Amino acid sequence: MISKLSFLLLLLPTLLLAASPFPRGSKIKAATADFQAARMRSAQGAGSGALLSSSKRYEGSSDLVHLRYHMGPVLSSPINLYLIWYGPWPAAHRATLRDFLLSLSDPSPPPPSAAQWWSTVALYSDQTGANVSRRVSVAAEAHLRGLPRGASLTRLGVQLVIADALASGSLPVDHGRGAYLVLTSPGVAVQDFCRAACGFHYFTFPSLVGHTLPYAWVGHSGVQCPDVCAYPFAVPTYMTGVGAMRPPNGDVGVDGMVSVLAHELAELSTNPLVNAWYAGEDPTAPTEIADLCEGVYGTGGGGGYTGQVSKDELGRSYNLNGRNGRKFLVQWVWSPIVKACRGPNAMD
Repeated sequence: MISKLSFLLLLLPTLLLAASPFPRGSKIKAATADFQAARMRSAQGAGSGALLSSSKRYEGSSDLVHLRYHMGPVLSSPINLYLIWYGPWPAAHRATLRDFLLSLSDPSPPPPSAAQWWSTVALYSDQTGANVSRRVSVAAEAHLRGLPRGASLTRLGVQLVIADALASGSLPVDHGRGAYLVLTSPGVAVQDFCRAACGFHYFTFPSLVGHTLPYAWVGHSGVQCPDVCAYPFAVPTYMTGVGAMRPPNGDVGVDGMVSVLAHELAELSTNPLVNAWYAGEDPTAPTEIADLCEGVYGTGGGGGYTGQVSKDELGRSYNLNGRNGRKFLVQWVWSPIVKACRGPNAMD
């Protein structure tokens, strides 16, 4: 049983995000960690049973949040990712993010692997019984180094970036299989970035782009707010006694982006038109499959604790193996089978 205080704390992130304009974005990680810590303190006050029920792999309690299917489509055809690199991007940073995306369908890395992580996302299906595709590929990339829409974007401005990439012929219009990812470089400001979102997903408006296409945006937070959007590789000053983890690919901002990108891609694939898999009654402020597991990276996660993860020989933290010998630290997602947060590095 979770106390009334815990219930109110659980609703707080959704209430805060509902006040912001669409599209829906991933929660601010530092705020979530603070909320989880408060929730854990409440559970401790209620006794050890409540403490256990509010942590372990049941973070995002199914007693309070009911994930439901709303009859919309999922990305069941092989998924073609179209990357838009907005602003100047070092080749090494692009390679890290690209390798993560390519790892989602690569069966060769040893367990726990990124492909195994994606297999949980692929458990979700539409009304015809078609599951989210296990085949994810990077189909094409566009490089907008010159910031044609400026160094400060509104949320609708992100759609205009997609429109530019399509109009120039850099990317095709891919109905049915395409998902467009706008990745902004460290110096680019985006509406609500670092304050209400680290990333978001939605669909483009025909009035702006000419087509309805699922897309996501994720920003590089390394300069602007690593303690907010790259947690646990950077830690807010108010979290005294908590040390930052070492990023597995050597860059706080890029490694932080990997988990946010995974978060948004999982939700985009299971809720591309905001009418498929989510909890709550308001599709403009849904709780989606990655929201339920925000901040949980391993068994025991919750209350501001990431859970049990691995370290390499250099002390860098990770929970997934990827292609080219890469390692990544990626949050878990909600499994519709076990009705709990789940990842391939689970110890139980």
